[in-house]
This record gives sequence, structure tokens and C-alpha cells, in this order.
Amino acid sequence: MIDLTTIWAFIIAFAVFVYVVMDGFDLGLGILFPLFPQKTDRDVIMNTVAPVWDGNETWLVLGGGGMMAAFPLAYAVLMPALYTPMIAMLLGLVFRGVAFEFRWRTQKARNKWDLAFAGGSLVATLAQGIALGAILQGIHVEGRHYAGGWWDWLTPFSVLTGIALVIGYALLGATWLVMKTEGGLRERAYQLSWILLVAMLCAIGAVSIATPFLAVQYTQRWFAWPNIILTAPVPIAVAAVTALLLRALGSKNDHQPFFLTLALFALSYAGLGISMYPYIVPQSITIWQAAAPANSQIFMLVGVSILVPLILGYTAWAYWVFRGKVRPGHGYH
Repeated sequence: MIDLTTIWAFIIAFAVFVYVVMDGFDLGLGILFPLFPQKTDRDVIMNTVAPVWDGNETWLVLGGGGMMAAFPLAYAVLMPALYTPMIAMLLGLVFRGVAFEFRWRTQKARNKWDLAFAGGSLVATLAQGIALGAILQGIHVEGRHYAGGWWDWLTPFSVLTGIALVIGYALLGATWLVMKTEGGLRERAYQLSWILLVAMLCAIGAVSIATPFLAVQYTQRWFAWPNIILTAPVPIAVAAVTALLLRALGSKNDHQPFFLTLALFALSYAGLGISMYPYIVPQSITIWQAAAPANSQIFMLVGVSILVPLILGYTAWAYWVFRGKVRPGHGYH
């Protein structure tokens, strides 16, 4: 029987993954923004996500707030360890959000807001990836407190995961443009998708090779017998999805590349879960050690069981209403 703590671990994991799915291509568009210098192209790019971008960050709030409420010990340990990348991420999201609205209100300062949009997206993505790498490599914990230094989050591995996430979000953004645009903008997005797919595969390979060297537990989880029987399907599935993605890009099927890229993210996320479970602070604190009292979990579960379906329904409706290609001169703004 699955206990409440495991249910909440899956809820938090689900919220974080949905945030990656929803806000990843949005941030990816910002990362790619400097590669599209034409004003018309930039307006179309912004209009592809203008109706939905702000709702995407709902899941970040659910993931962060849910962790604080359901796993307070993990939140209390992880936040001091990740203050710098978390603050950088929030500032990047603020700049990105403000630029998104203000660039439509001015002509003279539009280039500055475009720079803020691109820079904020890059900083937020890099910070998320670095934070992920810092968590995966392990947090120095003594008793129930973070015992590391201010710069422990900054290591070659965390920088590698930061760069990998930038590449991954950029690929999501490129395939989103393939699905949502036409003409020269679409063709340019196809070209970028080929390049970014190769870069993403290299990044996945580099992170996958480096991760087992972080801790012996990771090596045993992936390669020890009989665990390898359960973990082997993940890299096999990555190879299969990659083959399908290459085929979709070659045949120029506009919709398939985006969803196949999401599948690559889902498989990478599954690999992360395999490496970490049952720890929420790797090698230090399990989900059960970090969990809030059962009464608190039950109380919050009632609210989440009502709100999450409503949010999912509204989000699906919004994407359905604004489906289809976006053309120059048309769109939300």
C-alpha cells in the first residue's frame, strides 16, 4: 500500500515536471531570442506563448510551496544550500516577466526589453540547472541542518547540468516554433532543432556518464545486478525516442518534434528519479525523514485533489483555444 509520504513525493515530482514541460519551451524561446533579430519574427515568437506563459509558472509555486508544506525538513536544508541560484532564478523570471509585458508598450526601449527577456530566460534556466546539479551531487548535512559553505553549489558538475538544461530548453523552444510558426521562421526553427538535438544528446550523455561518479549509490542503482534489468529500459527508450525525433525532423512533421522532445525530458526526469529515490536530499535525508505529520499531509491533500484537476483543466482549455499557427500581424497582442 502506498503511504501518504510517497503520494506527496509523486505530487511534488509531478508539479516540478509539469513546470519543466510548461515553462521550459517558454524559457527556451527567450534563450533563442537573440538568434532572431527581425522585429517581425520576435513579435511572432512572443505571440506564440503570450496567452499562456504566465499560467505556466503556477506549477513552480505548487512545487516549491508543496515541498515546504509536505517536506519541511528538506526545504529547510535545501534552501540555505541553494540561496544563490534560487535568487538568480527568481530575478531572471522577474526580468523575463516584466520584459514580456513592457516590450509591447514602447518602441524606443524595445531592444532593451528584448535583452531583458533573453537575459532573464538564460539566467533563470542556468540557475535551475545548476541547482539541480547541486542537489544531485549531494548536500552536506549534519543532524538536521545544512552544514556546507556558501559556494558549495558551484562545481563543474552543477555547471554541466546548468548548460545541459539551457540546451534542452532551447530545443523545446525551437520545436515549439516549428509547431507554431510558418515560412522562414519555421525553417530557421527546423535548422536550430537539428543542431540543438545533437547538442542535447551530447549533454545527456555527459551528465549520464558523470552522475555515477558522484556517489557509489548511483553506480549501484544503475549498474548493479539485478537493478540493471529495471534501469536498462531508460537508455533504450532514449535511443528509440531520438530515432523517432530524427525521423520527424527529417520528414518535417510540425507537431511530432515538440512532443518527442518532451518525451526525452520525461525519460531524463525518470532517470533522475531512479538515481535519487527514496532520498529527497541525496545520500542524507529520505522522503520519510523529511515528511510533515500525517494530519498535515491529509489536510493539504484534500486541497490539492481539488485544485490540481481545476488547474489542469483550465490549462488544457487555454492551450486548446490558442492552438494553431501564429502568423505575422496576428496574435494575442
